[in-house]
Amino acid sequence: HFIRVERPLDFDSTGQLVASVLSKKAAAGATHVLIDMPVGPTAKVRSAGAAEALGARLSSVAKALGLNLALHISDGVAPVGRGIGPALEALDVLAVLRRTREAPGDLGARALDLAGHLLDLAPDAVRGQGRDRAQTLLDSGAAEAKFMAICAAQGGFREPGSAAQRIEIRAPHAGELTAVDNRRIARIAKLAGAPRQQRAGIRLLARIGDRVDKGQPLYELHAETPGELAYALAYAESQTGVLTLSVGVS
Repeated sequence: HFIRVERPLDFDSTGQLVASVLSKKAAAGATHVLIDMPVGPTAKVRSAGAAEALGARLSSVAKALGLNLALHISDGVAPVGRGIGPALEALDVLAVLRRTREAPGDLGARALDLAGHLLDLAPDAVRGQGRDRAQTLLDSGAAEAKFMAICAAQGGFREPGSAAQRIEIRAPHAGELTAVDNRRIARIAKLAGAPRQQRAGIRLLARIGDRVDKGQPLYELHAETPGELAYALAYAESQTGVLTLSVGVS
C-alpha cells in the first residue's frame, strides 16, 4: 500500500522558510539575491521585530552559501495586485508589462522598486539609478519583450485562461474598505482550488481606501468545479473580517 499526499500541511517554521527560499536561489546559481519581505498584521511576517529577526537569519545563511543578499521590507497590509492564484496573478503581471489601463498600480510600483533595487546590486551599477532604469525598460516595451523571449525559450506563451465557475462576494453595507485579512483571503483562494487548479483563486474588486455601496462587488471567487466554488463560498460566508468595511449609510 502507498500513502498518497492530497494537500500539504499549511504551516512553515522559520528554518523551513529560510531553507526553502535560499536553497532554490543557490541551486539556480544565483550570486545576488533580493528578498521582498511584506510586513503586516495578517502577513507571514507581522511586525518590524519579526522582520529584523528573519532578516538576520536569512543574511546569516546566505553568507554561508556565498550569496550576496539584500532585503526589501514592504507593506504587507493587503495583497499586491488584484489576483490571487496562478492565472489571476499572471494576468496582473501581463497587464503591468503591457502597460494597460487595467494594470494594478500597486503591483507596478512594487515591481519597479524590486527591479530597481536588484539592478543597483550589479557590480558596475551606479547606486540609486536602478529604479529609473527599470522604469525605462518597462515604458519602452523592453521588459515585455524579454518576458516573451523567456516564454519562447520555455516552450511558448499561452494567454492565461478563465475558471469555469465564478461568483461575486458583495458588500453587506456601504462604507470604506479599511482592512484585508491576508490569511483568510489566502485560505479562501486555496479552498477554491488555488494553486493546484491554475485558474482558481480570487480577484479583488476593491482596495483599501475605496468607498463602496451596499451590494457592490468586493471580490470574485474563481473555481473549476461547482463543489470547490461552494466549499470556498461557505468558508467565506462563515468568516467575519475577511474584508473590513467602516460603518456607512446603507
